[in-house]
Amino acid sequence: MRKYFIFLLLSVCTSLLFAQQNKLFTLDELIPGGKNFYSYYPQIGEQFQWHDDELMMLRDDSVFRVDPLNPNHKKFVFRFDEIRKKEKGGGIVSRVSFDREGSDNLVFSSAKGTGVYDLKTRQVILSVDFPENSANQELSPDNVYLAYTKENNLYITDGTGKETAITSEENKGIVCGQAVHRDEFGIKGGIFWSPGGNKLAFYRMDETMVASYPVVDISARTATEKSIRYPMAGESSHEVAIGVYNVKTGQTVYLKTGEPRDKYLTNVVWSPDEKFIYVAELNREQNHLKMNRYDAGSGDFDKTLFEETHPKYVEPENPVLFVRNNPAQFVWQSERDGFNHLYLYDTSGRLLKQLTRGDWEVTDVIGFDGKGQHLFFVSTQPSPLERHAYSVNLKSGSIHRLTNVPGMHTIAVSNSGRYLVSRYSASDNPGKVDIIDLKNAKTVTLTSALNPFAGISMPRVELGSLKAADGKTDLFYRMVKPANFDAAKKYPVAIYVYGGPHSQLVQNRWRYGSGGWETYMAQKGYLVFVLDNRGTSFRGRAFEDVTHRRLGVEEAKDQMCGVEFLKSLPYVDAGRLGVHGWSYGGFMTINMLLRYPEVFKVGVAGGPVIDWKYYEVMYGERYMDTPQENPDGYAKTSLLNKAGRLKSRLLIIHGDEDPVVVMQHSLQFLKSSIGAGTHPDFFVYPGHEHNMIGRDRVHLHEHITRYFENFCR
Repeated sequence: MRKYFIFLLLSVCTSLLFAQQNKLFTLDELIPGGKNFYSYYPQIGEQFQWHDDELMMLRDDSVFRVDPLNPNHKKFVFRFDEIRKKEKGGGIVSRVSFDREGSDNLVFSSAKGTGVYDLKTRQVILSVDFPENSANQELSPDNVYLAYTKENNLYITDGTGKETAITSEENKGIVCGQAVHRDEFGIKGGIFWSPGGNKLAFYRMDETMVASYPVVDISARTATEKSIRYPMAGESSHEVAIGVYNVKTGQTVYLKTGEPRDKYLTNVVWSPDEKFIYVAELNREQNHLKMNRYDAGSGDFDKTLFEETHPKYVEPENPVLFVRNNPAQFVWQSERDGFNHLYLYDTSGRLLKQLTRGDWEVTDVIGFDGKGQHLFFVSTQPSPLERHAYSVNLKSGSIHRLTNVPGMHTIAVSNSGRYLVSRYSASDNPGKVDIIDLKNAKTVTLTSALNPFAGISMPRVELGSLKAADGKTDLFYRMVKPANFDAAKKYPVAIYVYGGPHSQLVQNRWRYGSGGWETYMAQKGYLVFVLDNRGTSFRGRAFEDVTHRRLGVEEAKDQMCGVEFLKSLPYVDAGRLGVHGWSYGGFMTINMLLRYPEVFKVGVAGGPVIDWKYYEVMYGERYMDTPQENPDGYAKTSLLNKAGRLKSRLLIIHGDEDPVVVMQHSLQFLKSSIGAGTHPDFFVYPGHEHNMIGRDRVHLHEHITRYFENFCR
């Protein structure tokens, strides 16, 4: 009996182990919005922020002080409940950030409002409820006023609840205090407080000359129209001005930016003394930049500090960064030598030195040490697939690498510059947070994410490279193989593609950046292949702008190099190749099916650009020029005149309220297909914009998978 019991126990354990090792994931476990998604997503519960040279750790609803020299020593500071009890607006505190250098104030936010908590006195010293129907809330640096928008106007309020209207535009086609230029050029908002909180700069966008575009909302009993202003390539664009409001006088002046009115006013930043505003101004053609300075008191133009031109395009994405303790100098990011690098200027516009150079890109600038002698940044210097931290000495130009563990690093530096916290992951590392003492080069791990797939037999993710269509450029790919991969078998392939600017899909992060759908398809017996073609980012200007004026041509050639590589593999079934992508990837999906109609069996295109003349001004004209300037390029890249070449099964998916790639794209392709006698399938997500969110995102990926299963098997 005992032997039988032991045997039975071993059998049960073996069965459980086998079941664990061979788990089949559901989309609810793999796709954001799924009810069990976070069970299998690597998580680091702790957050870390610097308060001067003190490291603060946020865990659940508590804050601890961590000794940088002895990270195991943690001292409890307070719980969020202390704020909730004392904050009049109530609500769950969702975000905290430690205030300026030398301050003991903590800025907190909830869904209902924001405020300031004094760590010494344990008192809420400012509490401001978000006004009803407000958005774009920005607290002033001195923690006195809250700026926000309601509908198309800009307001401020203080802790008393007194509301002051900064603008009073009655025409809904004029919008104040919001992001402009359709969030291009690194623009994330339209409110810019001065360093001392005495003045408030803001965008004023006049869209009255832009065509009103109909978007239909079907949620009402009778469908209603939600009009948006959508400037298409080659058509009238909006006109932007920059206002400056003086909090003390209540007066507003506008910067005299002059003609033409449809130029781009980007990367707005205040001088440290609040006397000037710096604006990176770009012409409509996007090939000529001027760094202009304006008097913040009068709005008068002061000086053009420098100019940049390029025969294709100039794309400013980061404002000038003033040197700490030296307001007469600033750092500027530019691609003028072919890669994004750092340049040191004085405020007369004189170039003092190029701080970084080489065939690699600066991807993020973190800030200065306490003395303003060193600048910390993140770059691709060791590999375009990784991100590492460096410091550069502004005087000598010497550069030091600060992180050495392979992976994708994001960093935060203490006020003095002595300590660095790095959060990173790599292909075999689900996530870690290290603290580095830069004085003695000592590194200690603060916390690590658990491997959510421990004990589970997972699809294998492999990294590789191949040559681009030019025969010389290396392109990086990842391939996901089923857990039970057998090289003697033949497998169908799902190619996932994006391929456009401002993207990089293959990186040395957890599982090489492989997503949940790739895992799901691999467990269904597919190989999944992802390739970053020329035209994507972080490889230099020549790598990116090879696609200029003919989007989709070189990218498709490179993707086909990937296809030829796949065909060369003995375990790939060349008769069962499918491709899927979203947005630019949707464009690429249909583009590849039509340029190479004999190659693919199936394609699923989400939110696809079909013809670039239907896309917006800023992005479209940067990469394609206008339809008037480049009629041949627009004609050759349009998918409408190629609809008759469709031989594969094609599913097009679109959100019916998409304000980014309007549904006109897909409808025009359907119309062309009808005329050409071809038969794509079409699926609409009602009430969704450019992406499906929440539970519907799970439904989306089930729908995509079913299409592959129906037509690629």
